[in-house]
Amino acid sequence: MPNYYPIMLDVRGRIAVVVGGDRVAAEKAAALAAAGAQVTALAPDFCAELRSLAAAERIALRQKTYAPGDLDGAFVVVAAVTHDQALVEAIWAETQRRGQLVNIVDVPARCSFILPSILRRGQLTIAVSTEGASPSLAKRIRQHLEMLFPPSYGAYLRLAAVARARLRANGVSYARRDEFFGAFDASDTLSRLGAGDATGATATTAALLRDYDTDVSPAAIEEALDAYTDL
Repeated sequence: MPNYYPIMLDVRGRIAVVVGGDRVAAEKAAALAAAGAQVTALAPDFCAELRSLAAAERIALRQKTYAPGDLDGAFVVVAAVTHDQALVEAIWAETQRRGQLVNIVDVPARCSFILPSILRRGQLTIAVSTEGASPSLAKRIRQHLEMLFPPSYGAYLRLAAVARARLRANGVSYARRDEFFGAFDASDTLSRLGAGDATGATATTAALLRDYDTDVSPAAIEEALDAYTDL
C-alpha cells in the first residue's frame, strides 16, 4: 500500500515561507516562485543563489533567526534546517498548530508532504517519487525520462491543445478525438518539432485534423498557437 497520496498543488498567489539560507533552500524557493507562490526566505544569512532570486524580485528575504510566529500567514512551509534538531521541532510544532503544509528537508517524520523529483516540459509535469526511500534514485529515474520526453514536448502539448479545441468546437465525439490523438502520437509531429520544423509540424497537424472532419489551415493553427502561448 502506498504511503502518500499524490496531488498537484496550486500555490499561485499563496504565501510560502522557506526557512534556510543555503543552496538547498534556494532550490526550494526557486521552485515555489516558479509555480506562482509569494515566497519569503528566512535565515540569518543567505547564499548567492537566494540573493540573486531576491535581486530579480522573485522572492523576498527576511534576514533573521527563526522564532515562533514567523510562519504566520503561510500556506506552505519548507525548511532546510536538518542541522538543528531543536529548530526542526520548533518549526514542526508551529506548523501543526496552524494547520500548515510543511516539508522539512530530509526529515520525513516531520513532513506533511514530500517533494518528488520533477520533470517539466511546458504543461507536461512528470513527478517521480520513491516515498523518501531513495531521493537520489528518483533523480536518476527522472534523468532517464528526460531522454524519453525531450524539450520539444512543450510545443507538442500546445499543438495538441489547439487541435483538441478545434475538434471539440467541430463536435467531434470523444471516441473520435481519442482516435485522432493516437494518429497524432504516431505521426512525425514531435520529431519535426525536435528538429526545429514548427511549420512542418503544424502542416502535419492540419492534415490529420482534416481526416477527422475538422478543416483548418496551418495558418489558423499558428494563429491559435500564438494566442495560446500568450495566455
